[in-house]
Amino acid sequence: MATLPAGGGGRASTPPSIPAGDQTVWADAGPLITAACNDLQDGELIHGENFSLFAAMSALEIMDPKMDSGMENSGYRSIEEAIENNVAPVPLSLDPTVDVQRTIDVIDHLISCEATWHKGHSLAQTVFSCIYLLRIERTSSHALLHSYCRITRATCNAVISVVSEARTHEEEDLFTMAYGLPLKGDGDEKCLSILNSVEETISRQLRACKVQSSKKKPLEDIEPLQKNPELEEGYCRALLCRLRFRKHYYHVLMSMRKPQGKGLELARKHVVSCLSELAYMSKSFEFLRSSSFGSYQDAIESSTTASGCRPIGFDASLNSKLSAPTPPRATHILSWKKAVEYFQKLLHDLDFVCSLNLESMLEDLLCFIVQFQKLQPDLVARAHLQLLLVQNGKLYGKEFFHDIISKALGLPELTRDKEFQKNEFIVQLGQLIVNLLKILCTNTAWQRRKLGKCLQDWSVLSLQLEMAFKREFGELTNVMVDENMCMKVSRHLLLWTEEHTYWIASRFLTLGFELELYSPHEYCMVYWYMCVVFMKLMEKMQLRVAVHSENSQRRGKKKKDHAKDQIRDAVFSSSCLLIHCYICLSEGLAMILAALHNESNTFKVASPFNGEEERFVQHFELLQKAHVPDQISYYIFKESTVNVQISSVVKENYFREAQRIITSLRGCFAGNPDKLLELQQLEQVAERNRVAINVINQIGAHDPSLRVSFEFSHHPHFAIAVIRRS
Repeated sequence: MATLPAGGGGRASTPPSIPAGDQTVWADAGPLITAACNDLQDGELIHGENFSLFAAMSALEIMDPKMDSGMENSGYRSIEEAIENNVAPVPLSLDPTVDVQRTIDVIDHLISCEATWHKGHSLAQTVFSCIYLLRIERTSSHALLHSYCRITRATCNAVISVVSEARTHEEEDLFTMAYGLPLKGDGDEKCLSILNSVEETISRQLRACKVQSSKKKPLEDIEPLQKNPELEEGYCRALLCRLRFRKHYYHVLMSMRKPQGKGLELARKHVVSCLSELAYMSKSFEFLRSSSFGSYQDAIESSTTASGCRPIGFDASLNSKLSAPTPPRATHILSWKKAVEYFQKLLHDLDFVCSLNLESMLEDLLCFIVQFQKLQPDLVARAHLQLLLVQNGKLYGKEFFHDIISKALGLPELTRDKEFQKNEFIVQLGQLIVNLLKILCTNTAWQRRKLGKCLQDWSVLSLQLEMAFKREFGELTNVMVDENMCMKVSRHLLLWTEEHTYWIASRFLTLGFELELYSPHEYCMVYWYMCVVFMKLMEKMQLRVAVHSENSQRRGKKKKDHAKDQIRDAVFSSSCLLIHCYICLSEGLAMILAALHNESNTFKVASPFNGEEERFVQHFELLQKAHVPDQISYYIFKESTVNVQISSVVKENYFREAQRIITSLRGCFAGNPDKLLELQQLEQVAERNRVAINVINQIGAHDPSLRVSFEFSHHPHFAIAVIRRS
């Protein structure tokens, strides 16, 4: 960047700062700054002698409402001042009809604020921008508003508790900061009973207005919700669905917090009720729009209320002035429609969490978490899954992890072996599994970063296991009853640890596609490395199946146990086949890209900063530090791809082999809709790439009119080649 120093030619010493005093005269620098702006060209900077880029990074930016808290001087300076100026009146209006409509607006805006908070914004500038929540005791005379504010506060406290306990708030630091806000209050434990009482009153009012409209004699004298008979039923329905949604949502959160997953079935029932009430809320949109009183917001799509009216009782700037840690930046509140959509997705994600089979094996659990992450769940749903998985150092709060390991190894007889439980490697492996489960529940970017770091721990443990079991074999035989038990455990444990090390590596590599970390010029090296990792993963899986089958035959199991082992081996066999399919696709894509690179000079890294070798190191440094796999380098990659030609790729039939495997797998995954969907996606990738490579071979990669690009339109990790002629 070109710079224009403010001083003369030579570099002068840094001038001392001049403190402002009573005699200081302030001058308007606006005209000077305007003249400088008009005179400066793009890329030029005017600065004083004491300027430094480091200091500029720490400077406060003025005149930007996101950074300059003094930019917005309007508004009230205290809650009491806002209340005195009738910003949050109770009742909301002396006209009962307007009072009901304004109450619904407050409810809707609170829902929008809550969804915005869940998305990572400050609690102080979203939900607690509501003055009624900040001074909840003032609403005691307004039963409807009071009950809703109380359960909203209790819900926020429950969500903060879950996220804090799961420690997933590290991903979004602002989420759990309370800024000294009144999150708890006396009587909050009775919020449901207060809400139920209000709900019952409005239900009776709805029944009464139905009886009146049918001209039947009312069973009891019920005071209406408001004075306009034509609007009574609509307002009653609009309020009931909002109150019931809040009630069932609170029940969902409380049921999911029950230990050992005992409340999951009940939570699913409340999720269904929540979704039903959200649907009714959406239906109330037209009624509230047509019967609203007040000033409309800018547009329907940006409105934070169903009626479109601006809610009363909110001031987002109050907490910024009252609480020092509150971020000064402006917060954009989600629209009411988007807030409803957010809660619908959140509930579907929570329902998926509740569908987890608590009797599933560890491998099935890992697949479940990966499938859950495909839904792109937000922080709240991920926190609930993590708390469900790890409770009091146990899986689901039921089983110790040394028992989980023994079952995963196919050696259930070790579950009561005290020496096995206390073995330092088993303890370490249990800690690694706990850490892995927590990592898999984080957001995609955080997850990939943590997976890369934990790979070295898994790799080191594998190496230690291999060395320790050989060194201590004689000592351990004195502990085990069976003379071959030590060797058996060592083989199983080592293979299982190595297999999951490569599983983590494969997850690390594929997440790079979801995060768009790879450029098309780097696809070749990425698919090549994926192929190598998948090969090692399949090798370890096959070895473990072979060892397990060998031990089963030696033990001479009963027919019932033998049938279980056959089912287990079949599952492993289908998993190995699926990994083999990944290998074919990865190798095929790597070879296509290498051939295009060699024959047509496309997909070459053209950068003045990082060459191909530097990028190889940057992408796979964490894997290579962990020796996953061992003895893999950039030079081996180049040696494998430097002589690849399109004709040789066609002859190898990588994609035809993948299609053959997919066909054989359909029967294995007949009862698994998620796997069947993935097989369908993989088949599309294989077929389209098979056709593409044949077309390239016919046209000739040297043809200057040939344009090849790669798109992820069918699978998130495996691209398809798209051919165009210029």
